[in-house]
Amino acid sequence: MITLYSILVTVSVYCCARFLTRKYPSPITSPVFLSTVIIIIILLASSISYQEYEQAKNIMTYLLGPATVSLAVPIYKNREVFRKYIRAAVSGLFIGSVSTIGTAIFMAKGLHLSKIYLLGFAVKSVTVPVAAEIGGIIHGNISLIAAYVIITGMIGAMFGSKLLNWFKIDHPFARGLAIGTIAHGIGTAEAVKEGEIQGAVSGAAMGIAAIFTSFIVPYIIKFII
Repeated sequence: MITLYSILVTVSVYCCARFLTRKYPSPITSPVFLSTVIIIIILLASSISYQEYEQAKNIMTYLLGPATVSLAVPIYKNREVFRKYIRAAVSGLFIGSVSTIGTAIFMAKGLHLSKIYLLGFAVKSVTVPVAAEIGGIIHGNISLIAAYVIITGMIGAMFGSKLLNWFKIDHPFARGLAIGTIAHGIGTAEAVKEGEIQGAVSGAAMGIAAIFTSFIVPYIIKFII
């Protein structure tokens, strides 16, 4: 019963959050952020522990597999766009991946954070499964890394599009590339709402950025720690 209740609460709250963000568009009403906050409050009020919620979580996250694979459809449909901008895309992805890793490490060093936090910051912009594997290689705290990844994705989903608008970046390919590189899956979910090209490019960028980060971080960390 707890599993069914948890699934119903999660789906219902997310649907309500989607409705609110359409009616009152704002970073605060971003579906991922708003629904996360509300679900946490409901679970706490219902005295449902994380262990009890985990089974429902496992059922719902299982669907991430087909959802991720489905991103291949818009990528295939827009393959000519990818061919057109392939050089710029690869350059942008590499520079973006290195920049976000370097900036995170620089901030952690500047704030005199301990090693465990620095390692978490280093992989914050790739999706959780990849970040967890990298965390194992660099001996980071997996739970902390997962938290940083989710928070990064939320911030990207909440403010990514608005920052791009502020800097007057309106090309669909560039917008998708930026969001996918920095805000992984959560950001990609928001990019899909902007348009098919943005969603396709963001999905591809998310995967390629994860590959770049997997190669870059273990080597950079050796020279920094």
